[in-house]
Amino acid sequence: MTRTDDDSWDITESVGATALGVAMARAAETLSARPLFVDRFAQWFIDAAITAGWQPSFSVSATDVPDADPALVEQLQRRVQSIWGYAAARTKHFDDFFTSAGAAGIRQVVILAAGLDARAWRLPWVTDTIVYEIDQPKVLEFKADTLRAHNARAVANDIAVPIDLRQDWPIALRAAGFDTSQPTAWLAEGLLPYLPSAGQDLLFERVQQLSAPDSRIAVEAFGNEYFDEEKIQERRAKMQEVRNAAAKAGRQTTDVSELFFNEPHADVADWLRDHGWEVGSTTSAELLARHKRVPASDIPDAGSVFVEGLRLTGP
Repeated sequence: MTRTDDDSWDITESVGATALGVAMARAAETLSARPLFVDRFAQWFIDAAITAGWQPSFSVSATDVPDADPALVEQLQRRVQSIWGYAAARTKHFDDFFTSAGAAGIRQVVILAAGLDARAWRLPWVTDTIVYEIDQPKVLEFKADTLRAHNARAVANDIAVPIDLRQDWPIALRAAGFDTSQPTAWLAEGLLPYLPSAGQDLLFERVQQLSAPDSRIAVEAFGNEYFDEEKIQERRAKMQEVRNAAAKAGRQTTDVSELFFNEPHADVADWLRDHGWEVGSTTSAELLARHKRVPASDIPDAGSVFVEGLRLTGP
């Protein structure tokens, strides 16, 4: 699906479907021998989407396609395990961010492009914590319907803010009860490549205006090297190999990078530092090593940087 500045989506299409891919990774981690976290809600989302007609394209096994070349199946499985390992380490990292923010006294949380994030339901939130979730209306509606069908109750006070981040979401957030005088813990996970450069700038400008002193932010960021044309072509070539293998094995595999705005973006750490935030960062390689998740050798490193900021001054 070609991206435009005003496109929208349901949970099973375009950017919305990427949330189901992340849910699959979290469900797989939950069932692993030594999970970094437990997300029992993830499988509910997958099952609901399959019931609605969605077909996963993120895994393949010899059982699924018995006539497939075993070498192709192994290649696809290696790719999937690498992606899931990255998603698991990322999830754990941001879980810890919220735990630390709560311990520091922050009771107001905003998850930007929340997708199928179930942290409001599964993390040990401090009493009276409010979690605002911003995303496309259809995505949040799917999540709410699925959780309601299972009689799930949030641990935090979860408040959905159904609006596109390219629209005037600060007005909608304040209308939902957001208090600009209170410090906030912000999360931007799996979001920035789906925004054009100007859209990323506007996003952080708005966060800046809404953040009281002592606010915190955690971001999965990508440096300009990630958007270098040579790097883009390298990733596309590797992904095309995987897609070809998947096709031979009877599967259609999505290349999510086709949904990215592949253009230079501002360096997130520099932007925050220049706007009064104390900044620290961890590379994807460091994070994977910390949690003993090793990417497949034939797959380029994600090239992401996990940036955290503490707001030292007022808006």
